[in-house]
Amino acid sequence: MDNKTTEPTDSSTPLLPTSYAANDAVDFLHNGPSSPPTTLILTTLVAVFGSYVFGSAIGYSSPTQSGIMRDLDLGVAQYSIFGSILTIGAMIGAVASGRIADYAGRRVAMGFSQVFCILGWFAITFSKVAMWLYVGRLLIGCGIGLLSYVVPIYVAEITPKNLRGAFTAVHQLMICIGMSLTYLIGAYVNWRILALIGTIPCLVQLLSLPFIPDSPRWLAKVGRLKESDSVLQRLRGKDADVYQEATEIRDYTAAFQRQTEASIIGLFQMQYLKSLIVGVGLMILQQFGGINGIVFYANSIFISAGFSESIGTIAMVAVKIPMTTLGVLLMDKSGRRPLLLVSAVGTCLGCFLAALSFVLQDLHKWKGVSPIMALVGVLVYVGSYSIGIGAIPWVIMSEIFPINVKGSAGSLVTLVSWLCSWIVSYAFNFLMSWSSAGMLAFNLDPEDKNKNKKIVVKEF
Repeated sequence: MDNKTTEPTDSSTPLLPTSYAANDAVDFLHNGPSSPPTTLILTTLVAVFGSYVFGSAIGYSSPTQSGIMRDLDLGVAQYSIFGSILTIGAMIGAVASGRIADYAGRRVAMGFSQVFCILGWFAITFSKVAMWLYVGRLLIGCGIGLLSYVVPIYVAEITPKNLRGAFTAVHQLMICIGMSLTYLIGAYVNWRILALIGTIPCLVQLLSLPFIPDSPRWLAKVGRLKESDSVLQRLRGKDADVYQEATEIRDYTAAFQRQTEASIIGLFQMQYLKSLIVGVGLMILQQFGGINGIVFYANSIFISAGFSESIGTIAMVAVKIPMTTLGVLLMDKSGRRPLLLVSAVGTCLGCFLAALSFVLQDLHKWKGVSPIMALVGVLVYVGSYSIGIGAIPWVIMSEIFPINVKGSAGSLVTLVSWLCSWIVSYAFNFLMSWSSAGMLAFNLDPEDKNKNKKIVVKEF
């Protein structure tokens, strides 16, 4: 196997001369205690507060749509800009994410991202015109663009091999929790208060970062070897034997220091091409599946299907969190590929059921069944996405790239993910209006908000 395309300390084939596969049992004993140390758990928890921020930012636009459009007199096109400009900011953050994480460290990158998010939430909270809404949403996007890369990378680098998949999948679980709680809280509070609440997890992570260590692999990469060994011991427990893992990290780092760090253009070499195709391809699959169209505008979908916002929201939360938790538990047991295939089939089935329900609605057939079919379709889609496609591309991204291209490759893959996300989130409302199969852009009439939530169709 080409020893330039794989990273040994991840769950893949090694670069080191010795066979890592032959040492799996030793690796489990030395690097992977069955009961993870408290320090590792707490450090991971601090890191995934960034994932919670990610989820709350994505979930914000759905429960606040009618309130913001009414209070600031926005049309559908303006609100589509507000919803999708998050992904523009995320693309900007993604471009810089790898470089910032590589040169300043993982902790600094997370802290930097939270400063952007806090400023963005405050801009939204106190906005009086659409422009400040856009500015705030853009700043939050920059922050979560950084977080979407650095959090899974950091968690993957601090965890032992036998726990890496599950711990990295916690990133997706916290995104799910952040999104779900934002949906629920947003159903009962004003959109300005919801934005202010969004600053709380940002502050929690920002104030906690000084108390967690940086990645031992990054410390070794920048030449701080003694500190790397000390941090590794702290993360594995004071009684753990970390000699083998520390030696592998040093040898691996030394091997790549003899190579030139690749730029984004340099990624398009044959030795990196397979990893790049896998990373980019999985992100395209994840985003063009339409997840951001559903989570950004879930309330409109449920209303158009004949359900109240609260019932649809509670149903999504009731499905999303358990399925994401199940995905975390299965990540290292079932393997990445089987779980990804099951998830992909489920999302296709969910989309088919939702589309069929709108076709029946448009044809005025099965009027009693079609709303239930739409709800079931959305829930099947969300559940299937949560169990695999939501987390697996990020886990695989953290494993397949060698350390000398990890920054550049991570930036490119994350940029592709957010570019696809922007296309979906911006076009969604317009496609809902255009589709002849019942995919109409329904919005609440502000004057009739408290009169049985009358639904009107906005023309473009």
